[in-house]
Amino acid sequence: MTFFPFCEQCGKALESAIHVVRDCDFVPVNVEIKINVDGSVSVSNTKAAIGGVVRDSNGNWLTSFAMITRVSDVFQIETQSVVEGLKLAWSKGFTQVEVNCDNAMLIDTIRNGFASISNIAKVQLIHEWCTKDWKVKFRYVLGKNNKVADCLAKATIEKLNQLVPLTDPQQYITRLMLIIHCRRRPLSPYIPSF
Repeated sequence: MTFFPFCEQCGKALESAIHVVRDCDFVPVNVEIKINVDGSVSVSNTKAAIGGVVRDSNGNWLTSFAMITRVSDVFQIETQSVVEGLKLAWSKGFTQVEVNCDNAMLIDTIRNGFASISNIAKVQLIHEWCTKDWKVKFRYVLGKNNKVADCLAKATIEKLNQLVPLTDPQQYITRLMLIIHCRRRPLSPYIPSF
């Protein structure tokens, strides 16, 4: 355990002895797919972007997405990235999903049951998606462990408010994934967050 408020191993909120022994995600996780999502707000123009990557239980690339949207606050942009990731996973027929996001406030809101009573429509929409017939788990990840989703969110996609699915990783994403994979020491058979 450290003095850092989040577990440095898995990124979950408030590391405690119980968390280390029982809840840490460094134990194998039973998920069909893992989605890393991120949002990005440009200070130079009136656009924001979201992006995400979908991987299987072995960490293999399945698909990714990116979308340009109108500027809003960072919380709402991150919320939209989660919604779009859930929509994509549902449309592909996945039944066990883990969503990773580097916005601690959003993940805390969802995991503590406040999404259903939120006054933010997109947060309520996340709750609605979670009530469908599937298992959805949310996990906070550190920004440094979410680089691929961050890179996708910052990729230039010209279609405003239209999700652009990317079936193959672009060359710069492939290089980034390789660099991250080579630096990572395998600690357990979990799915690494990029």
